[in-house]
Amino acid sequence: MSSGVIIGNSIAEGKDYQGWFMGHFISPSSDPRSTNTVELKWGTHRQGDRREDWTKDTRVTSLSILISGRFRLEFSERSVLLAQQGDYAMWLPGVEHWWEAEADTTILTVRFPSMPSP
Repeated sequence: MSSGVIIGNSIAEGKDYQGWFMGHFISPSSDPRSTNTVELKWGTHRQGDRREDWTKDTRVTSLSILISGRFRLEFSERSVLLAQQGDYAMWLPGVEHWWEAEADTTILTVRFPSMPSP
């Protein structure tokens, strides 16, 4: 770390945080991954995994980028299917959503800023 380069494994480092490996919740606060600027999650979901409850965060913007698989995001006004590597959806604070993995899926999710839920 003295060189200013940090390496790691997002899967291993996120196992205690439901896939989230960077954000305000990382301890100790001296860890460079502990930040109030952004949260990062490496998500792996089996086909059929889903979050059925509508959820929203009224204070953060979220961005999900498909690495592999097929991932459906349901918003109150539309349904979005991420089907090609690199497809993404971004939603602003206060937008309700739920999701379902239509195939085995890997997805990178970014939330900013990083703050505890109210």
